[in-house]
Amino acid sequence: MCHLYGAGGTAGMSVDLILFPLDTIKTRLQSPQGFSKSGGFRGIYAGVPSTAVGSFPNAAAFFVTYETVKRLLRPASSPYLSPLTHMAAASLGEVVACLIRVPSEVIKQRAQVSPSSSTYQMLASTLRQEGVRGLYRGYKSTVLREIPFSLVQFPLWEFLKDLWSWKQSRPLDSWQSAVCGAFAGGFAAAVTTPLDVAKTRIMLAKVGSTTANGNVLLALSDVWRTNGITGLFAGIVPRMTAISLGGFIFLGAYDKVRSLLM
Repeated sequence: MCHLYGAGGTAGMSVDLILFPLDTIKTRLQSPQGFSKSGGFRGIYAGVPSTAVGSFPNAAAFFVTYETVKRLLRPASSPYLSPLTHMAAASLGEVVACLIRVPSEVIKQRAQVSPSSSTYQMLASTLRQEGVRGLYRGYKSTVLREIPFSLVQFPLWEFLKDLWSWKQSRPLDSWQSAVCGAFAGGFAAAVTTPLDVAKTRIMLAKVGSTTANGNVLLALSDVWRTNGITGLFAGIVPRMTAISLGGFIFLGAYDKVRSLLM
């Protein structure tokens, strides 16, 4: 189990820190304040301490859960049910990982759209105004974003790896696993962008507003009403770019580190 924790955590931290500027741009494009008022291209590393602290345990928690559930379900399932096994494992992995990810994400996103405030100031302000519950604002919307994302990404990643391995009649190299991860991640990012927009709006909403209550459908309808289809897919280019590159680094590094540690 330790090798899974190390592999997942190392891969996750590498991705989050390398691609942080793209994440900042995506968040500001989705912000209700608009890109320029949220900081534009200034201070694109605002909020990075929150990511640095939460990234390793978040990714490690996901992969420990993912691999454990896969191992428990696989003996009882036929090869034809393999995609369902991957979906169930990924979904449970996200539920567990979000317990760590959401507080980190809340502070990170608030710092990203207020680059003049430090991460510590955002944490103190959130705790003062909303208490610990404020750190988990958007938990439901994050899970509702991550589960569909994982239901697309991980079965597609596993399928592409199996297909490529079958075509060449040998196990994949780490770079080949990374290519499969890039394609799977980019596709999953594109189709789940509206859910990401809703999650961002909920986390950034003013205390006491209707959006802050965490209703995903209400947040989506508000975006649709004010910004239309372009609002629902705000930030899709940096999101797809970041997650495609992230899928390449994250899943490639995970396979590589796991093979070394095993």
